[in-house]
Amino acid sequence: MLDEKKEHTNELDEIELEVIDLENAKEEKVEKKEASWLKELISTGVYLLVVVALTFLFVQYVGQRTHVNGDSMNNTLENGDNLIVDKISYRFKEPERFDIIVFPYQYQENTYYIKRIIGLPGETVQIEDGTIYVDGEVLEESYGRETMRSAGIASQPIELGEDEYFVLGDNRNNSSDSRDPSVGKIKGDDIVGRAFLRIWPFEKFGILKHQ
Repeated sequence: MLDEKKEHTNELDEIELEVIDLENAKEEKVEKKEASWLKELISTGVYLLVVVALTFLFVQYVGQRTHVNGDSMNNTLENGDNLIVDKISYRFKEPERFDIIVFPYQYQENTYYIKRIIGLPGETVQIEDGTIYVDGEVLEESYGRETMRSAGIASQPIELGEDEYFVLGDNRNNSSDSRDPSVGKIKGDDIVGRAFLRIWPFEKFGILKHQ
């Protein structure tokens, strides 16, 4: 009888040990699962932070998506076009004549204009009978959609300072630009960047030609 009781006790001990082992295994499995989940969460968080940081740096210093609203740059750009603006080039070189640039409208927050540079720093610009004169010479260009009906303030010579630019829209009879006193001369420091790439509509996808 004693032997049978001992055997029974040993069997119970073994069963209890197996139960304990199973419970420990379950706990270890849960701990591993939690550790794995936590590791994955941290990994995802770091990845998202890197993406956000890179996106911020890209938008702040390299390129920015811009949506064209209006017809002032027809036929070069159309209403609804989506562009990438190059924000880094002008850190290494000066804007050039005929570059298409983006700059803020001074009288309305979060409003930006996109126009073409016509006059450069130190030059004098005047418009007579729809013809553009730079330093008294006719400017040879063919960006205007049609002959300008209004010279605005450029009917009188406009002298550009050391860091000032004169801009026009290509659709010149439907454009608020440097001829308008509310726009006037554009400071180089205010230029956001140079229109670089059209990304939409897709059939017009490509690098924009400025010169």
